[in-house]
Amino acid sequence: MINSTITLPKIEYQKLKTQANAYQKIMSKFFEFVIKDPIQEVTEDFRKTDLYSEEFLKDLEIGLRKSSY
Repeated sequence: MINSTITLPKIEYQKLKTQANAYQKIMSKFFEFVIKDPIQEVTEDFRKTDLYSEEFLKDLEIGLRKSSY
């Protein structure tokens, strides 16, 4: 059986952990921008259903513009 344990100095472990966390933050922002639909497109999709009032659609657009998502 192969030993699957790796021993690192604490400083090296902390450095790798910091790099991994930075990578996660960068990639989460990258994918957030990639999959974000234009606000106008989203509100138009809602409008086309004829299920929502203009007041709701205006509020939706305002909310999407304020949202960090």
